[in-house]
Amino acid sequence: MSAGTVRIGARASPLSLWQARWVASRLRTELPDHDMELVTVTTRGDVHTGPLTGAAGEIGFFTSEIETALLNQRVDVAVHSLKDLPTSDSGSLLVVAVPLRDDPSDVLVSRTGQPLSELSKGARVGTSSPRRACLVRSLRPDVEVVPIRGNVDTRVRKVQEGNFDAVVLAAAGLFRLGLLDLVSERFDPGLLPPAPGQGALAVQARPDDKVLIAALKRIDEPDARESTAAERACLQALGGGCSRPIGAHARFVTNRLTLTAFVGSEDGSRVVRTEASGDSAEELGRSVAAELLRMGAGELLV
Repeated sequence: MSAGTVRIGARASPLSLWQARWVASRLRTELPDHDMELVTVTTRGDVHTGPLTGAAGEIGFFTSEIETALLNQRVDVAVHSLKDLPTSDSGSLLVVAVPLRDDPSDVLVSRTGQPLSELSKGARVGTSSPRRACLVRSLRPDVEVVPIRGNVDTRVRKVQEGNFDAVVLAAAGLFRLGLLDLVSERFDPGLLPPAPGQGALAVQARPDDKVLIAALKRIDEPDARESTAAERACLQALGGGCSRPIGAHARFVTNRLTLTAFVGSEDGSRVVRTEASGDSAEELGRSVAAELLRMGAGELLV
């Protein structure tokens, strides 16, 4: 860490910058004698504009360049949307804090304000997420799911301009950008599980930066860390990523962690879903994954 300055690395999108500024504001409280500097990093996900399949489903598509900047000491802190961070080991980098989790659910933004059930037959619904495509098609096999990429505001604008009838987005992103008034429908995450880690932030640092690690640990939120740990353990045990239709949602019910997860086919014709509770996040995630595989999820992940 440069003397007196903490350099915070993030993508250049409005949402990523909001998240980086939020972390900076928390760190200012913990390190009042340090300045905060935002450093934008371009990732493969920012350059590639096609669907999140094939090469675009590679591990670290939205995060690896920021991690490289952290390893090379171009930045001191890396801020990611946790759902974008691979479940595999990041080598010498530490996820020191999961400091924030807003509403993890998916939402629909439609041009007419109608929910998914009321959209006309053949309506164009935009998403490049195989998981969201599966869920939309499972509920409305008569609509057309069309790939869409771009920042949140770009996707919303494409709906408003009539290129799409609706788009599925993360509630947390709309909330952070002040766009919640555009939501036509919120999907219950217990019934339609979101991407593992959706709505949460992940903050990384180098293991030798003791002062910064101590400050970041003070902004960690234990409930957010535990719930996302269960979801990510399930995803890792299934061997999936953003290119597979996998969803997981963990929450505390009477002080016990409960995890709901599903695996589906991208055409929405098959979905396997289960739920369980436990005391250890990682063990719960792995046991739910094992049950999904027992139920035939492996056939959908080939």
